[in-house]
This record gives sequence, structure tokens and C-alpha cells, in this order.
Amino acid sequence: MNTFSMKNVLKKNVMTIALFASYFLFAVLALVLKNTDMFDPSIVTSLIEQNAYVYILGSGMLMCMLTGGNIDLSVGSVVCFIGAVVGLFSLENKIIKMPLSTPMVLLIAIGIGVAYGAILGFLIAYVRIPPWIATLAGYLAFRGLGTQILTTASDTSAISLPKFDGQLDLFDIFAGRLFETDWGVLNIPCVAIGVLGAAVVVFISLYSRSSKIKKGYKADPEWFVILKSCLISAVILFFTIKFALDGGMPVVVLWILAVLIIYGIITEKTTIGRHFMTVGGNAEASRLSGINNKRVMFFAYLNMAVLTVIAALIVTVRTGAANSFAGQEYELDAIAACIVGGVSAYGGAGTIVGMVIGATLIGVINQGMFLIGVDQNWIKIVKGLVLLAAVVFEILSKQGKKAKKEVKPKKVNAEAEGEAEAEPAAEEASALEETVVSEGTEAAPVPDAGLATNET
Repeated sequence: MNTFSMKNVLKKNVMTIALFASYFLFAVLALVLKNTDMFDPSIVTSLIEQNAYVYILGSGMLMCMLTGGNIDLSVGSVVCFIGAVVGLFSLENKIIKMPLSTPMVLLIAIGIGVAYGAILGFLIAYVRIPPWIATLAGYLAFRGLGTQILTTASDTSAISLPKFDGQLDLFDIFAGRLFETDWGVLNIPCVAIGVLGAAVVVFISLYSRSSKIKKGYKADPEWFVILKSCLISAVILFFTIKFALDGGMPVVVLWILAVLIIYGIITEKTTIGRHFMTVGGNAEASRLSGINNKRVMFFAYLNMAVLTVIAALIVTVRTGAANSFAGQEYELDAIAACIVGGVSAYGGAGTIVGMVIGATLIGVINQGMFLIGVDQNWIKIVKGLVLLAAVVFEILSKQGKKAKKEVKPKKVNAEAEGEAEAEPAAEEASALEETVVSEGTEAAPVPDAGLATNET
């Protein structure tokens, strides 16, 4: 039975529609009010680069939220602390007289992230400290540690990252362009990557539909799959052409794509991803089915810490310096991206694609309102309202689905009751009919054989 309908498609893609509508709305307003083109290559590129940390932290936050709506409040402070450590060991300062090489700095940063993630995961999973309390402690402690390091090592409470000519540095790994060209010149390698990506999307979409049909599963109509693939391909080509005109594919985009693809595969195609979903959906049922809930929770926060290190390196390199203000409200941006993208606040449901849409929508709101000159306080108000609307929409959708499920059994029960009442009535009528026939037979006069003989 084919249950496909455009109504369901629109319901599932409300935030995607809101994203496109918001972008075009702000593009018009920016052009009319400030004579600014939001489709300019540099503005489109900055939209992705400025929100790179949201995509990466959002991927980790998604895994935490899948386990039952759990969150990590410490990620912003950890970004500040990792940035301070990287700056401290990268350059000679009041504390470090002999700076370390780039590989050593990276190992120290990753080691700190793994150690913190392991401790945090152990406290939450095995000691059973509520996640918001454990991560709130990290939020306070790491902000203080990061600020203390920077104020002690530098008079300006900031440490600029060094650039090395002819040597590997952090800027080579987390910044710059791939096959860089001049601004306004179409970067052919970048376009080739976009075309290849679009072709892969079309192939995977059609192959997935064909595979579902062969296995006997429900599949969307072919025309819809082709239309959807074309729209996604158009978006990919739009961004790649803008990147190509802005000097080439930003290196940070490659980091974003790598994280999103890896975690997309994990959540959608692997047993580990299903374990995260199951633990969040019903912890007791997952335990009884043999899943180690504590281990899942442990790895959720270990994973979050490692991704936080990557986000910290990207942010620190992008700004060119470590400072005490880095990472402020990053945890809120990551949580908001997940919620707006359809990740359940109660756990057990959510996708990487949804998180990306949510993160991009928030980024568009930030950039669009900034370009038209809206005060930062109003930007926060609008973001809060968008977050609230997303949660309300999720709750109402769940209530609607629950109501539909309850109506169907009631109808079935009513029909069963009608049949049950009809059966005794039919039996009663049948018994009455037999009684009437029986009484009629007994009342009929039977001729007396003796009387008949006498008369004769």
C-alpha cells in the first residue's frame, strides 16, 4: 500500500521550507534596506565558515540528545580552554619559553579532550551524576581555567597564533582554500567537487529507492525521488559555485563534510547508531535486549569532547588568536540547532540532516538580521522564539500522531462490539422462531383412529 502524500512531505520538511523562505526574505530586505547582496560569494562563504563550529558541535550534541534528551553545557568553555592551551604551547610567552611543534600541540589538545570526555562519561554513565550537573561543573571550571591561562601568559588576555613559512602550522590544517585562486575567478577543482557531489547524491537516492523496492519495502514515487535529488544537487552546486568564485573550496568545509558524512553513516546505517536511538527511546527495553546503556552514555560524552576539540581548533585558527571570550553560548547554539532541526528533546529520534538544516536556519537568521542592522538583543529574541516554535511543533506533531493511533482502535472496537451484540440477537430470533414452529405443530388436531372406525 502506497502511503505517499504531498501533505506528509510538507509536514516533514517544515524547517527546510522555513530555511529557504528565511534566506530569500533576508536577501530581499538586505538588498532594499542596505543595498547588500546576500548571494555575494563572500557572504555565502562566511555563512558556512562562521557556523562551522555549530555543525561540528551539533553532531556531538545530537549523539548526546539521542540517549534521552541529554545535553553538554560545557562545550563553549572547553572551546575557550583548548584555544588557550593551543595558544600557550604554540608561541613563546610568560609561561612557555620553548614553543612546541604543531603536531605536538595537536596531540596535547586531543589528549586533553579524550581525558576530559572519559572522565565526564564515567561520571555520567557509571557514577550516575545527572548530565546537566556534571557538564555545568565543566562549564564553570574550564571557563575559569582558560581565562586564567590567558591572563597569566599575556598582558592582553589573548595569544596570537604564529604562522610558519615553509613549515606545517595550524593555518595550513584548518584554514585557507583548496587550490586557491583569485577572487572572482571560477575555481575549476571546486566546481568539479560540486558536480561529483551532486552526481553521488542522485545515484544514492535512486539506488536506495531501487533497493527498497527489491526488498518489498515502501518507497517514494520515482518522480519525487528525482525531484528531491535535483533540488539537493542544485543546493550543492549553488554553494560550490559561490565557493569557486570566492577563491576556492574552504578547508573548513572539508572538515564539516567529513564530520557530517561520518556521523550521518553512524546514525543511519550502523548498529551503534541504532543503540543510541534505542537507549533514548526506551532505556529499560534496550537494557533487556542486551544493549549496554552505560557504555552508550559513556561514548556519547567521550565523542562530544573530541568533537569539541576539533571545533575549538577551527574557531581559534579562524580568529587567529586564543582569547577568553571564545566559545560563549556555543553550547546553546548547538542545542538550538538540534532542536530546530527536529531532534527530539526527549531522545530516541533525530538525524544529522535535520541538525544541519537547523544550524543553517539559525545561521541565516544571525547573518540576515545583522546585515539589515538589527540589534543583537533582538537577534537573540528571534532565535529564542524560533527555538520555542520548534519545540511546540514537535509536541503538537506527537500529540496528533498519538490521537490518530487511538482513534483507529476505537473504531475497530466499536465494530467488534456491534458484531458481538448482533450475534446474541440473531441467536434469540432463531430460538423464538423454533419455539413458534414447535407450538404450532403441537396445536394442530390429530385424528383419532378409533372414532373414525366407529363412524365408518
